[in-house]
Amino acid sequence: MRKKKIVEDVAIVDIADRGKSIGKTAEGKVIFVNGPVPGDIVDILLLRKRKGVFQGVIKEYKSYSEDRVAPVCDHFENCGGCKWQHLSYKKQLEYKDKQVKEALRRIAKVEIEELLPIVGGEKTEYYRNKLEFSFSNKRWLTDEEIRSDKDFGETKVLGFHAPGSFDKIVAVEHCYLQDSPSNEIRNFVRDFTIENDFEYWDARKHTGLMRNMVIRTSSLGQTMVLISFSRDEKDKISALLDAIIKRFPDITSLNYVINPKVNDTMWDLDVINYFGEKDIKEKIGDVEFIISPKSFFQTNTFQSKVLYDIAVDFADFKGDENVLDLYTGIGSIALYVAKKVKSVLGIELVPEAIADAKINAKLNGIDNAAFLVGDVKDILNDKFYKPDIIIVDPPRAGLHKDVVETMMRISPQKIVYISCNPSTQARDVALLKTKYNVIKSQAVDMFPHTHHIENVMLLTLAEG
Repeated sequence: MRKKKIVEDVAIVDIADRGKSIGKTAEGKVIFVNGPVPGDIVDILLLRKRKGVFQGVIKEYKSYSEDRVAPVCDHFENCGGCKWQHLSYKKQLEYKDKQVKEALRRIAKVEIEELLPIVGGEKTEYYRNKLEFSFSNKRWLTDEEIRSDKDFGETKVLGFHAPGSFDKIVAVEHCYLQDSPSNEIRNFVRDFTIENDFEYWDARKHTGLMRNMVIRTSSLGQTMVLISFSRDEKDKISALLDAIIKRFPDITSLNYVINPKVNDTMWDLDVINYFGEKDIKEKIGDVEFIISPKSFFQTNTFQSKVLYDIAVDFADFKGDENVLDLYTGIGSIALYVAKKVKSVLGIELVPEAIADAKINAKLNGIDNAAFLVGDVKDILNDKFYKPDIIIVDPPRAGLHKDVVETMMRISPQKIVYISCNPSTQARDVALLKTKYNVIKSQAVDMFPHTHHIENVMLLTLAEG
């Protein structure tokens, strides 16, 4: 067996996708590794070479970066959720901005008239309005616990999946991602179910009553709880839900599902409203939204307004435009811009999302917005609707090639492209640039302390 090699004095020089760090040796060899921040000097144990790139793990820190900060969360080392919490927020923004610009330069190969500076979040803690927690009878063990050789057996735990593990959960006492009463509700449910001997889910054996819990909070002070049970044990379910109501009487919406399946997906299950309203309300700008248990909604309400305002600024609406909003979801962007334009049409694959969009249009007295259910690549064509402006906010995979081709045939005067993946956005822009000029680009940090970044671009139809 070949002995694994340790490379000494590797300088960490950059960050990469999915929260990895980029190390470079004195000879110029590049190594991807988890854990350090740019400016650290480390020794790395080489593990393997994948797609021509070396991967490794930290063996020793030789010196620390001056940009390091103390992570606020006690679970930072194990959770894996906020991977850049130990890097100053100022530096996080610099590296995210660099990541977007590098993707545009390297992949899109396009000249941009105005590269605007990244917009950071005013709230870097408690900025999420939704979190999902998992129950498990197997707790993720720390390196110290593993080295102790102690048998921890089955340990009931409620928290987040450990990185790369489908059956082990990191126990969470306090999470800095979601404001009160999220931590209080989670800890109460954990304590009640353990004290009353509720069986926790075993992801390998597919046994156990308690499976998942989703908590949504709104900027309007409303709270929704959705709990997933594996079977309909009415006595235990009622006991838990009644205890939650007694402890948290101000909960707006308390719901549950019965999930007997192997997978954790709840969106194909019937939601049972046990207490309060079946929905909660949220507000972005002057637009109100009804959020159902299955609704997709931007998880950072505060920064969503910033994102949408940039899109509106880039579009520079005059009031007489017909707008096409692709991948509209529950119509959040479409409804946000509706009062600024002549008409807006949203297209979305998920029927439940379109149903929510129509409800929210009615709620806000918006009568110039229409919504269609369908796959954008199948439903979009150059005959049924002639937009002046297209707003597009696709999933991480970006735009289907057929969608790009149809957009170019439709030839709107402007395209406002919002993306959660700068690499696929740059790929799509490389195709669109044959017919469009790229005028503006601005990154928006929706998820501080993570590798995720959004970017907004304005493209205008080239003359001739």
